Amino acid sequence: MSSSSLAGTDIAHALLANPYEGQQDAGCPSPADDQAVRAARHAEAIPQMTGHLDDAAHQLDLSAIGCRYLAHGITDDLASAQDHQAASAQQTTAPALTRPQYDALASLVGGGRLYESLQRGAGVTRVATSDGVRVSIATYRALARHGMVTADTSTSLYNGQRITVTELGQRAVAQPRPHAASAAAAATPPKSAVRQGVSR
Repeated sequence: MSSSSLAGTDIAHALLANPYEGQQDAGCPSPADDQAVRAARHAEAIPQMTGHLDDAAHQLDLSAIGCRYLAHGITDDLASAQDHQAASAQQTTAPALTRPQYDALASLVGGGRLYESLQRGAGVTRVATSDGVRVSIATYRALARHGMVTADTSTSLYNGQRITVTELGQRAVAQPRPHAASAAAAATPPKSAVRQGVSR
């Protein structure tokens, strides 16, 4: 916009520098030096007009470049917005949880802390919930990997980091509790194993 405005200003200056004068009446004799004066004015004005027009052309080139950059930026922003919408759509869909993960998440809604304790001289990371439900560190890390829980890393693990259930985790807890795996199905051996036993 700035370059386009400057181009218009340069064109206005070029018109202003134009020494065009109206044609005198035939009945009014012109001074003897009138032609010489006009020639001198034209000689002085032509470089000025040419300079203003060159500046206007340059500003129009800059304006065209700016338009191309703007168009490129718009297309990039639109592509980024589409990618962000796609990512948001994926994040709003809570992944399927196992029953222990669901129970742990439901317990962490009431509050919990991630802390580290010494066991046989080595640090062991544990999860403590407000209602005393036992949550394994593997289950907590799976929930964190899914983006359902976060820990306040501004505090030390030795002091305990406050665990917060994210919006995605809240939506997952609002879903029905997953069904437990069928014990009968778990106890049934694979058909291949049965066949191998028969063949033996």
